Amino acid sequence: MNITGIVVEYNPFHNGHALHVQQSKTKTNADIVVAVMSGNFLQRGEPAIVSKWSRTKMALSAGVDIVIELPYVFATQHAEVFAQGAISILNQIGAKSICFGSESGDITEFITLYNFIKKHETTYNLYIQESLKKGYSYPKALASAFKKLDQQNEILDLSLPNNILGYHYVKAIFEQGAQINPFTIKRTKAQYHDQEIPAHSIASATSIRETLIKQKKDLKTIEHVVPETTFNELSNYTNAYDSFQHWERLYPYLKYKVLTTKQQHLKDIYEAEEGLENRITHLIKDTTSFQQLMERLKTKRYTWTRLQRFCLHTLTNTTKEEMSIRKDQCPYIRILGMNKTGRQYISNRKKKLEVPLISTISKLDHPFIHTESRATSCYSLGYPSSVQKKLIQEEYAHPPIIIEF
Repeated sequence: MNITGIVVEYNPFHNGHALHVQQSKTKTNADIVVAVMSGNFLQRGEPAIVSKWSRTKMALSAGVDIVIELPYVFATQHAEVFAQGAISILNQIGAKSICFGSESGDITEFITLYNFIKKHETTYNLYIQESLKKGYSYPKALASAFKKLDQQNEILDLSLPNNILGYHYVKAIFEQGAQINPFTIKRTKAQYHDQEIPAHSIASATSIRETLIKQKKDLKTIEHVVPETTFNELSNYTNAYDSFQHWERLYPYLKYKVLTTKQQHLKDIYEAEEGLENRITHLIKDTTSFQQLMERLKTKRYTWTRLQRFCLHTLTNTTKEEMSIRKDQCPYIRILGMNKTGRQYISNRKKKLEVPLISTISKLDHPFIHTESRATSCYSLGYPSSVQKKLIQEEYAHPPIIIEF
């Protein structure tokens, strides 16, 4: 069977995602679409507005055949590590292709850029370090290094978020020797950071989240930009889990953690570099919201995303030692859900896997699992105690979601 992979967050699943699933099937002539999806926390260092299980249901209801979790230790990292984890999972599961959205829309640009940078790798890395020492953020350092390397031609704009991820997917494929062909689809209409819900049917996930958090249980504003199955799942979620998760609900727990942790321990937190632990300890005392904290923490050197990830790892007590991982191999495959076709494929594929296939985390004792469990416990904070208990129990005992169609 022809398997194509997509790497997703679905926060939440919307019409643009549905279009991506269908276009990926068509472009790669796929029989099965496998989605590698981040868990309860995402790459930008923020909580998903609904749980991984709810987002899995949305995906399966809209054409995805198999949903596999991208573990916290990969899902909450910068683009290179995020991509390495995702590609290793797709390689293990037998994907023959990957199809990602990008601002470019031309896969030859990504391959040309990889070959160009590989040829000038030493100089490129030197330029990156020079830019970082000047106080550039990592994404800006990448873009600046490339411009220095090739002043005549700009092969690919590495200042754009989806281009950056796409480049690292291609890089991971080559570095891992994965037998995966990369494809890309140009992002249209809604852009990643758009804040307002448009009149047409394609909206950014950012605008949908902002609307859901502000309006809570009144979902009518977003009804035309999400599939009916997503709309129903979001409605059911608010009834079952009280409301949507976001950083402001978790902020009191972050503040408590920072104010009650010794400096030498905060220094061990992943992403705590160059005195960032001192800065947050000093500033958080007089802040009353996560938004206010982030505005005060923000500098030219550190992107909002980098600071959010530091805050997240502080909340979850994730240390530098825990994140000292082998970046090119996910040590297990955790199935979150599948339909009938996906179930048949997994039944045949599991005999060829070189890593354990797990349905619940109670089936495996691994450091990544321990981190995942702790992260879910933190994700549950801010909810009523009954909801917290439910979310934590689901992490340990929830079997893969099966949709029989």
